[in-house]
Amino acid sequence: MIHQLAAVDKRAKISKNVIVEPFTTIAGDVEIGEGTWIGSNVTIMDGARIGKNCRIFPGTVISAIPQDLKFDGEDTQTIIGDDTTIRECVTVNRGTKALGFTKIGSNCLIMATSHIAHDCVLGDHVIIVNGCGIAGHVEIGDFTVMGGLSAVHQFGKIGKHVMISGGTLVRKDIPPYVKVAREPMSYAGINSVGLRRRGFTNDKIFEIQKIYRAIFQMKMNVSQAVSHIEKEMLPTAERDEILQFIQNSPRGIVKGYGTGKE
Repeated sequence: MIHQLAAVDKRAKISKNVIVEPFTTIAGDVEIGEGTWIGSNVTIMDGARIGKNCRIFPGTVISAIPQDLKFDGEDTQTIIGDDTTIRECVTVNRGTKALGFTKIGSNCLIMATSHIAHDCVLGDHVIIVNGCGIAGHVEIGDFTVMGGLSAVHQFGKIGKHVMISGGTLVRKDIPPYVKVAREPMSYAGINSVGLRRRGFTNDKIFEIQKIYRAIFQMKMNVSQAVSHIEKEMLPTAERDEILQFIQNSPRGIVKGYGTGKE
């Protein structure tokens, strides 16, 4: 299943039914799970740990050393979960000693020419559309969709079930369940379509809407809104997740559209 024109180091751990197309290079400290397909002209460097049934398209470079001047050759990894597809000419750098790895979850789709830098952590079912740039130390939650040609500032945090409009420059953290758009980036409502597709009930969606109305549409700053939500709204998993995200956001969260407040 490994083409004779592929260059695969004998030390690499290649599972059963892995297909490696011609002109691909795989280094020695690499593990690839069963059923994965590696297209032509792919480069997989030391530290890569690729799961089962992945599809990696031509021109991709996985686990190159970080584009970080502080990197000093430490032993780090790039971890890719099962059933993830990485399209043409994507670059995924391995971690630094700060975290030790870069991680992409399972069932993700990383579209062509996107870049994922060192020490990033992407959850499961994440979609990164063509030409996105994700700087170092970024965290992206499950089921988030990042529109094409968007970019995320280093150390940025993006919650679960977020929808980011194409071309958005993400300079602030984005809490769970919302849509963001425009320049400068601002809150554009909750991701109700995505939530319904994933089984959220209308009552649960209304609860999330009520929380974000307090944060972005009432005449309060974020601290006041958080205090109001804690006092006036019953604890639920979603409420507590949103509040915890906001309280643990050193960069501050996205602004409300037209409010001028954070």
